[in-house]
Amino acid sequence: MADYYVYGRNAVRECLHSGSAKILYVRERFNKDALTLEAKQQAIEIVLKSDAELDRLAESKRHQGFVCLARAPEMVSLRLLIQNGKAKDNPLILILDGIEDPVNLGAILRSADAFGVDGVIIKNTGGVSLNSTVAKVSTGAVAYVPVCGVPNLSQAISELKDAGYWVVSSDGSATMGYDQVDYKGPMVLVVGSEGFGISRLVLQRSDFIVKIPMVGHVNSLNASVATGILLSHIALARNK
Repeated sequence: MADYYVYGRNAVRECLHSGSAKILYVRERFNKDALTLEAKQQAIEIVLKSDAELDRLAESKRHQGFVCLARAPEMVSLRLLIQNGKAKDNPLILILDGIEDPVNLGAILRSADAFGVDGVIIKNTGGVSLNSTVAKVSTGAVAYVPVCGVPNLSQAISELKDAGYWVVSSDGSATMGYDQVDYKGPMVLVVGSEGFGISRLVLQRSDFIVKIPMVGHVNSLNASVATGILLSHIALARNK
């Protein structure tokens, strides 16, 4: 992933707090704004721009006078995720199978950050990758949630199971509700796309296959919405 632009007060603030900010472009009259002063304290380069120039950088008029060039996050290894998980009582890894929409991935990273996910695993090819759209939609979460790219999800699951993780996959074909699993201990949650779901090999390697019961007329949820529901339940279940 290349360096990317984020815009708007909240996204720029998170960029500053995470230490990923490289250059701050500011509307001229905001030279003494609190965000600008915070950037100066961090010795970040500040460039004053007109509204028209900020519009071009952000490719949007919704920048609120602030655009930040952010340092691209580095992908982590599966080995590092497993190693870091050993220091925790209830490590939680999220695997995304077949997610292709960068907006979905950005929203999922926001939920992952909110509910304490220790790492997100995606495929190196055939799905969405980290890009500027993902970063913008995540509103800074991309700088906090470790993301790991692997060539083969089934092999990654095998390694995680060898390390003591239980694997829970969310699939509409399941007969078990998502609230019927004990989520204590090292856990992997697998979420697929609403179009193609989770691959057969990944389902075969899962310890539990669960679904979110629905009573409406539409039989599937947006992947990011489903992920948020599942992560929220896991967080609540672990705090009981």
